[in-house]
Amino acid sequence: MEALTLGLLLLAAVLASSLIDQIIPRVSLPLIQIAIGLVIAVVAGGEVEVTLDPDLFLVMFIAPLLYDEAKHADKQALWRERKPVLSLAIGLVVATTLVIGFLLHAFVPSIPLAAAFALGAALGPTDAVAVSSLSKQVNIPQRQASMLKGELLLNDASGIVSFQFAIAAVVTGSFSLAHASVDFLVEFVGGLLLGIVLGLVGNGVVKRARSIGVENTNFHVLFEVLIPFLIYLVANVCHVSGVIAVVVAGLINVTSPKGVIGPSVSRMNIVSGSVWHVLTYALNGIVFVLLGTQLPLAMQDTWENVRITNSTLILLVFGLTFILLATRFVWVLAMDLIHVRAGERRAFRKSDLRSALITTFSGAKGTITLSIMFSIPTYAIIGPPNVPFPQRELLIFLACGVIVCTLLLATFVVPLLAPARDGGEEELRRINQDAATTMDIMRNVIEMLTAQQTRQNRAETQAVIHSYNERLARIKENNGIEDELNVELRVQALTWEYERAMELTERGVVSGVVAYRYMGRLEQAMQLLQHGRGRGHLRRWNSRFRALLHRGVRAILRELPGSGAFAEQTEEMRWLQTATRTYAIEHLEAAVASSQVPTEDAATVLVEYQRSVAALHSVRPTVTSVIKVDDRAEDIKRKAYAFELEQIQDAYEGERLSRSHAQRMRESVQLMQMDLEDTV
Repeated sequence: MEALTLGLLLLAAVLASSLIDQIIPRVSLPLIQIAIGLVIAVVAGGEVEVTLDPDLFLVMFIAPLLYDEAKHADKQALWRERKPVLSLAIGLVVATTLVIGFLLHAFVPSIPLAAAFALGAALGPTDAVAVSSLSKQVNIPQRQASMLKGELLLNDASGIVSFQFAIAAVVTGSFSLAHASVDFLVEFVGGLLLGIVLGLVGNGVVKRARSIGVENTNFHVLFEVLIPFLIYLVANVCHVSGVIAVVVAGLINVTSPKGVIGPSVSRMNIVSGSVWHVLTYALNGIVFVLLGTQLPLAMQDTWENVRITNSTLILLVFGLTFILLATRFVWVLAMDLIHVRAGERRAFRKSDLRSALITTFSGAKGTITLSIMFSIPTYAIIGPPNVPFPQRELLIFLACGVIVCTLLLATFVVPLLAPARDGGEEELRRINQDAATTMDIMRNVIEMLTAQQTRQNRAETQAVIHSYNERLARIKENNGIEDELNVELRVQALTWEYERAMELTERGVVSGVVAYRYMGRLEQAMQLLQHGRGRGHLRRWNSRFRALLHRGVRAILRELPGSGAFAEQTEEMRWLQTATRTYAIEHLEAAVASSQVPTEDAATVLVEYQRSVAALHSVRPTVTSVIKVDDRAEDIKRKAYAFELEQIQDAYEGERLSRSHAQRMRESVQLMQMDLEDTV
């Protein structure tokens, strides 16, 4: 019950932090969560003490967070900036570990060198949430932003591996640089290879499940949630780096193999994105709230330690922060200097110095650092059993102090260093971004509706999709965006019809005369759309020739007009139109799900085809059927509005929507919801 109560309290604190973040957007979310944790610790009188098994803490928090970061990483930007990213993620982490380790051991000899290295390794990784939660006025240059995102992904792995070696040295009492280097290489390369193998195996499992008809969203999402934990545990059993294996599997994106498209995949991606968004938000928030609750305990034990004065503790925190940032600044400055001299071949400017400072102060520490420090064992097995880990409380105190200092600097110093933006230009950029994001939200809703469309709710879903297409058209009109006819998509749809008609003709399912008469109409339509630039005539005569060869001249003559089969041909033509347009609908649904073409274009053509097929099947609707369709359409609208609100919130949190525009969009959707419920 105590663990359950603590878990619920932490979740409630994370919820409260999300509300406060909406009210005070200029303060980074991690700082808010740390402050809430401090309040909890003060109210509880210092009785909130958390002791987790180190391996359990790594699996619970680090594995899923790293997997989600890797899955959403920009692979192209990561590859484009691979040299500086690897330099920051591996070289800088090792340099930080060595510099902090040697200096800390020199100033505080009671901390063993290996334990000081452990603190340096823990302070190597930067925090994703801390960096992304910087003031929304910060304008980080594109190259620096790409480098920071790549560093966030990879330096976690190198920092954790370095930390594990340092802790092992403390626990065993022995350390060999050569042996550690070999082990590091084995763990790194082994984790890389194991991550690739397990990622490919996971892809194979997903594809096999889909091949036998397992399209259940619950199965695929639960499998994806299980993947990082499973890979981490398997890597530990194989004695290779679990964090690197998890990162590689995330980059491969196990449950969404490249090239797999369709409504079921789209539906799964929508649900998966929501699940992972909530999971990572909760895990990150819990760790920062835990940091706040543990600060008084960690500080109290160390603060009351008579062997070290309080002023010395404060100086150590400030000194470590300075050393950490100075090491990072020198490394980044040297890296940028090499890039400017060798890459751009120009002189070093003041703007380059400011960019280096931005990259330096943006490297705030947070979740990963705290998670690593909490994983320090309570006891070290050196000599007799149950020997306390040397200076464990002091190390955690110093790490907590550095985390708070770097978060404060990132929140309040980086906005001062970031290059100023022109007011008018910034306003125009914001308006354009709001419009583009709004259209993306509309498209996401259309994709969701298309993915959830079934034979039973097709008519109602088409009506709701049509309303969203109209809203998209209004947004384009208000922003001066030309909405041209997607000729290529319509020609492609006619081509799918043509291919299906040809296939049915060659199989003898439909008669040749009916088939090439209909294919002639399709050719004419394609010729009109392409303004006579297509190769329709050649294809049409080739189709007729193949039909004649396949069916025989006599069979064709019996089917000519005047042979008494006009009624049968009319019915066959109706059936052929239904079959070919249904075939085109399947491809259009896949196009909507894959987002290979503008969603509103694919959805518009899709609805036109679906209505034409319905018209071929339908009889005159009754008043009762129309009322039933309207009732079911209301349920679909409720789902669409709820999903749209989720998309608006996600876009706002991702800084793709301004606060005011997001508020106006929420109010508009809420008004539509009220109108739907007749409560206006």
